[in-house]
Amino acid sequence: QTNDGPFELINVLDRNRIDEVIEKYHVNQIYHLAAILSANGEKAPLKTWDINMNGLFNVLEAARKYNINKVFYPSSIAVFGPNVPADQTPQESSLIPTTVYGMSKLAGENWANYYFNRYGLDVRSLRYPGIIGYQSMPGGGTTDYAVDIYHEAIKKGKYNCFLKEDTALPMIYMDDAIRATLELMEADADKISIRTSYNLSGMSFTPKEIAEEIQKVQPDFEISYSPDFRQEIADSWPNSLDDSAARNDWGWSEKYNLSSMTIDMLEKLKEKYRQEDSLIH
Repeated sequence: QTNDGPFELINVLDRNRIDEVIEKYHVNQIYHLAAILSANGEKAPLKTWDINMNGLFNVLEAARKYNINKVFYPSSIAVFGPNVPADQTPQESSLIPTTVYGMSKLAGENWANYYFNRYGLDVRSLRYPGIIGYQSMPGGGTTDYAVDIYHEAIKKGKYNCFLKEDTALPMIYMDDAIRATLELMEADADKISIRTSYNLSGMSFTPKEIAEEIQKVQPDFEISYSPDFRQEIADSWPNSLDDSAARNDWGWSEKYNLSSMTIDMLEKLKEKYRQEDSLIH
């Protein structure tokens, strides 16, 4: 769409192309979101490492070369392993991730910190929990059930979950995740005390709890459970996060809880599918 501003396709492994686009548009901030996620990453570990790490290096080096003002690097709760406290996992933890995705994100956090300390590059980062939104389809992550379940509730009235009913994971609604990112990037540099990555959370819940919230709106909704390889990944992650550093440093505060998010998700997806049906017919 022409009103969305300029759009260019870039292979994140193509450093010359990144340079070309920075020069063409006089870029002064970069949000580097390209990565292969946890579940898909386990299917192709070396490819995941290549894209997640070399993609980041290309962006960091380009940012250094062109004196980019700020770089945003998304990290993840995947940096945590089963050795940390599962409830209210602290900001400063011993990080031993169990997936290639988590390993790449942890390495990236340390490189972000390095580029800040060594070159003065203003890199900022958030450890995203599961992000739930109606805008796009699930992208191969372990927390994707919490997006998929809403789509299936609207389309079929039932959902078969790939995690156990009592698997609690930290989550955040897309609106809050976007706002947190922008608030972090707009904060004064002297307020940023963490140059690896900030814990960030909006809520924590289990598949059973999200199903119960959907049933408040759609009483006939049914859920079943068939845990697969993603259960092992989820079991290695925190149940909830302590994000007090983000709250104290730059004033982070979520607006959505499970109940208000569920109502909004179902409303937005019903409208989305209504529009798609009307286009088909």
